[in-house]
Amino acid sequence: MTRPVDFLDLWVYLSGEPLLWLAVTVSAYAVADRMAAASGRNPFVNPVVIAVALIAAILVATGTNYRTYFEGAQFVHFLLGPATVALAVPLVRNIGAVARMLVPMALALAAGSVTAVASAVVIAASLGAPPAVLATIAPKSVTTAVAMAISRELGGEPSLTAVAVIATGVFGAVIVTPFFDALGIRSREARGFAVGLAAHGIGTARAFQVSETAGLFAGLAMALNAVATALIVPAVLRLVSP
Repeated sequence: MTRPVDFLDLWVYLSGEPLLWLAVTVSAYAVADRMAAASGRNPFVNPVVIAVALIAAILVATGTNYRTYFEGAQFVHFLLGPATVALAVPLVRNIGAVARMLVPMALALAAGSVTAVASAVVIAASLGAPPAVLATIAPKSVTTAVAMAISRELGGEPSLTAVAVIATGVFGAVIVTPFFDALGIRSREARGFAVGLAAHGIGTARAFQVSETAGLFAGLAMALNAVATALIVPAVLRLVSP
């Protein structure tokens, strides 16, 4: 006689396999993306927020710690690098449009990068935050892998930097459409560049949902801002640190 499946035993077995959490991560995002699509891609129905909430609920319900989860999810984390490099494909296809806007993009990059870093650092410093906290939040507007590396090199806490990066990206992706609509800014290039600079990969993903042109300029801004921020953060920290 076949022994009935003991779901507790099955879960104990599966939870020890790193690929379980990769599957959970991908499945959670697939469900979240379906919900976003069903809403007509409403900016307030953000798939990243939904996926994070779903995964967090599963981890709490199963008593799984973050270290165990990340053993599987690190495969997704690894793909951040190749995904960022792949943004060069639409750039090459539209190199003429990019070349015509080099000057405005350079000015926007300088203003946006300095503002993104200085605003966070100056506000935190004025509230009495220690240097380690300043180093943690300073690179919040660049993609996760770069932000964590900057934070680590400057004495910050990379895991908290990742939280700040995700929060910044989600906030930017949610408000970009209603914010620019309210300002009357219709240019796909300007909207894309702004959200890519301020909200890195999550903002870039949102830009691609709107149009390929917006996504192209968002990806370009994200890449340029990663380089600019790595140069700006140490200088800003030296200015505000006692």
